[in-house]
Amino acid sequence: MDIISQLQEQVNSIAFLAFNTFGTLQRDAPPVRLSPNYPEPPPANATDDATNFTEQPKIMSAAIVRAAKQ
Repeated sequence: MDIISQLQEQVNSIAFLAFNTFGTLQRDAPPVRLSPNYPEPPPANATDDATNFTEQPKIMSAAIVRAAKQ
């Protein structure tokens, strides 16, 4: 495999991790109030996955850093 193909594989791997990370964080982020002019956001559904929300960014960012260092 030539160097260009290896670089393309690595870029694809990092892009895959980044898009999955952003999508997961967007999906699981708790609602926040943007302004006092807007109504209160609906209450978040309490699930087991919600408890992992604080750990997910750390795990996912570590995976992106590992992929970038390869």
